[in-house]
Amino acid sequence: MTARLLQAMLLLAALLAVTPAQAQITVLDQAQDGAGADPAAEPDAPPPPCGLQPLSIARMSWPSAELLAEIHARILAREYGCETRVTPGDLAATASSMGSTGQPAVAPEMWVTRIAEVWNAGIEAQMLRPAATTYAESQFEGWFMPGQLAVAHPELTGIAGLAAALPTLNEGGKVRFISCPVDWACAVINRNLVRALGIGAAVELVEPANRFEMDTLIAEAVSRREPVLFYYWQPNAVLAQFDFVALDMGPYEAEAAKCLAQLACPEPVASAFASETVVVALAEWVFTDIPTIAAYFQRASLPLAEMNTLLAQLSEPGATVEGVAERFVTERRDLWAGWVNAVLP
Repeated sequence: MTARLLQAMLLLAALLAVTPAQAQITVLDQAQDGAGADPAAEPDAPPPPCGLQPLSIARMSWPSAELLAEIHARILAREYGCETRVTPGDLAATASSMGSTGQPAVAPEMWVTRIAEVWNAGIEAQMLRPAATTYAESQFEGWFMPGQLAVAHPELTGIAGLAAALPTLNEGGKVRFISCPVDWACAVINRNLVRALGIGAAVELVEPANRFEMDTLIAEAVSRREPVLFYYWQPNAVLAQFDFVALDMGPYEAEAAKCLAQLACPEPVASAFASETVVVALAEWVFTDIPTIAAYFQRASLPLAEMNTLLAQLSEPGATVEGVAERFVTERRDLWAGWVNAVLP
């Protein structure tokens, strides 16, 4: 009995000594046999810069925002291999959705000051934030004069010099100043600015009935080479369709600007128009999950003059948003190459 027990114990010890060695060899053999042979065992390829889901870009309902959405969608697809989805958007609704759900991922032209409450809520919730300013400039309103008038009167560079220059612009006659429609806020500001500058006796203030008449009056005056001044804003096609020069509006003074915007401004003082905060808005997860794309948008500021040109192209017969965007991407790589951090040949 004792001999049999001893024999059994020796056999068990032998088995215990052999089994781990057999298991280790089997595992190593499987790994070696599978190396390079089983595609399923290959490491996953790195995800594209935009991640594995389509990147949604808000296409707001006005032309410049529509163009930017289509331009960015095309550049991201070509340069980064991203799958993009352009979705309809609205200023307040898009900001609200981004601030609560993180979708859409991108809003290329967010006018922050017009939806401050919604925007601030999204910022405080850490759901969205700006990547860059949409445009290189922040001053969108001002007074302009035709290019030929600027050439003929190089001394006239800003509104501060209007009082001295106006008597010489139209052979002593009044110079027309084309303002905006009477029911627009800018009409009140322009009236008060004329008073502040002391040029009421030297200008004929024209307040058109609507936007169409405003554009027509400006185009006709320029075509006749009339010495004319006018108010306008950017981005806008009109400023690219003709040769215009912006007048230096001087510094912005908050208190003066506040008075200029009132119907009854007792002592108007000249001030530039208020600047606007217009940004490329990104959902917060874009910065954390796909930082390469966030970096792209942090470089994607467009000069206002370029958008004016795009809007002018869009006003041509048969033009479409998609067609103008494609033309920009094809022809203006010199401008957007810096957005992708590319080096031009």
